[in-house]
Amino acid sequence: MIPFLNTWPYELIQQDVYFHDCPLCGKSQVLLPLRRKDLPDLISGVKRLLVLPCCLNKLTIVGADRDYLLANQPLRNLR
Repeated sequence: MIPFLNTWPYELIQQDVYFHDCPLCGKSQVLLPLRRKDLPDLISGVKRLLVLPCCLNKLTIVGADRDYLLANQPLRNLR
């Protein structure tokens, strides 16, 4: 079972991937260093290091679906 605490919703706008709010610092509309073409690899389970440009914190993305990215650490209720 996927731990919901380790997920965070993302948004697609054109080819860009955004977080509405950063789970670590709270900044709004964070453009992620991911593109739409990277999502099939994440959905299939390829791990990827994600450095958030707003606060320079690092997350390891271990999975994804059409709505959420799954990290290797809890992302909810951190602030």
